[in-house]
Amino acid sequence: MTKRLACLVALALAACGRKPDSGGDVKSITIWWAQWAPADGLQELGKDFEKETGIAVTVHQTPWPSYQDQVNLEFGNKETKFDIVIGDSQWIGRGASKGLYVELTDWLKGAVDMKTVHPRAAKYLCEYPPDSGKYWAAPCETDGIGIAYRKDWFEDAKERDAFKAKYGRELKAPDTYEEMRDIAEFFTRPNDKRYGVAWLTGRGYDALTMGYEQLLYAFGGSWGDPKTFAVKGHVNSDGAVAGLEYLKSMMAFSPPGGAKLDYGEVMEPFYNGSTAMSVNYFAFFPEVVKKLGDKAGFCAMPKKGDRRFASLGGQGMSISAKVSKGRQDAARKFIAWFEQLKIQKEWIKKPAGFPANTEILKSDEFRKASPYNAAFADSVDILVDFWNVPIFGELLAPVQQYVGEALDGKRPAKEALDLVAEEHEKIFAKARESGELPK
Repeated sequence: MTKRLACLVALALAACGRKPDSGGDVKSITIWWAQWAPADGLQELGKDFEKETGIAVTVHQTPWPSYQDQVNLEFGNKETKFDIVIGDSQWIGRGASKGLYVELTDWLKGAVDMKTVHPRAAKYLCEYPPDSGKYWAAPCETDGIGIAYRKDWFEDAKERDAFKAKYGRELKAPDTYEEMRDIAEFFTRPNDKRYGVAWLTGRGYDALTMGYEQLLYAFGGSWGDPKTFAVKGHVNSDGAVAGLEYLKSMMAFSPPGGAKLDYGEVMEPFYNGSTAMSVNYFAFFPEVVKKLGDKAGFCAMPKKGDRRFASLGGQGMSISAKVSKGRQDAARKFIAWFEQLKIQKEWIKKPAGFPANTEILKSDEFRKASPYNAAFADSVDILVDFWNVPIFGELLAPVQQYVGEALDGKRPAKEALDLVAEEHEKIFAKARESGELPK
């Protein structure tokens, strides 16, 4: 065990009022996470932790569509099978207020220099209530939505000449949403089974909400006032409507079924050579590199005027309140070990190992570690998130439903967002009345 690790472990144990050798009978910990490349990388790091401490690490993976349900079911038991759960940012409010997560505030400030953590990662992935300085998770995977594009198509001389002749500018990765629309239109050739863009639009969990979120903000809307929870005039503003209408317009340049593409499905048209661009989280892009190599390029989400945003993803590590103190101690040992700068530098070598450390994010070492890292690093400062409150699941449902109905042509965009605003107002009012939110 390194001197630095020994100090962190001692600090972790001291925070619980235990001697450093207590909990020594815990020989393994279990971490639950979704099924994707970062979880594979974490499992590999777990082997190094076992070599140093003698504590084995198992990273149990569940497919994304059912991950939240499985975690919620597990929390319904007297004791959870996991010691650490790596959960979405929106889970923190429920985990904190329902006594599911162990509060880490004092301990985390000692184990991690929070000044080194990117402010958006600390706020969205670790803290609840917002701006309270109370932490219920440690930084693990920072993520955001970006674009993978067929670089080989973009660099093809004939395509470049044809595009310039039609649009009067060079064919390159889009910097604005207007440029993105032109590119999508240009590459849409149904007779050749080619299309412009596959967008994150699935109706499972939060896929469509996250796909739309960056448009909501870029076009001038928002989910609402985070202090008053007012939503009318925000989520159904003219800008919000314009963002949804833009998303609807892009469905004309999407492959068949493009209005209902979940996280895995949105990549399939890209892999099989039928789509020029795919909009998804950066943590799904290691598979792009694996399948397409240098045929693929990556960029941050475009801007509308001077507004550029990307939907936040990623998760923090939370310790289950439904395990023994000894298992909680062992979980703290792992988190303290993982947060060391030297381990974070190993983390970024793993596929989609995206840190929260600002020094690493700005470094050439990180930007050059993979073909998509530079675009991701450029996206961290523009991340925005959905409501981080205990009732986020209730708030999510009407967005998925009504925005989906707008994409399906069942409702005008304005009507759909008016219904979202109306439902959200009711949900917030009920939550205040019940005491789940401050009145």
